[in-house]
Amino acid sequence: MNKNKQILRHCPNFYKIMNFEYFEDDKLSEKLLDVYEEFVFKVDLNNKNQIKKLEQLDLILNKYIDDYFFRKELREEMKRIKVRKGEDILTAIVNWIISVFDNYEVGYTRNIYFSRWL
Repeated sequence: MNKNKQILRHCPNFYKIMNFEYFEDDKLSEKLLDVYEEFVFKVDLNNKNQIKKLEQLDLILNKYIDDYFFRKELREEMKRIKVRKGEDILTAIVNWIISVFDNYEVGYTRNIYFSRWL
């Protein structure tokens, strides 16, 4: 089977994410999609850890598209990213995105949001 098809089997939201229409001045969304696309086609199919990260990243960026509160949180947290010297930049960014999502999920499940009907 073609390598790209095998990779996309682990990314059920690939086309939704890549077709996401963001505002023209939204540079963060543009960069996140670039990181996603680069990571998707750089992943080693024999490395289970990378496949797990790929599946997580696919889920996270789908949440980024669908959830306004998570999008806002990720925008704030991406300003604080740090990459150590000698570390792979792509891997560091993906790990940071995953950790932000994990922290968001812990905090989000503790908060209750009430919608207000007018």
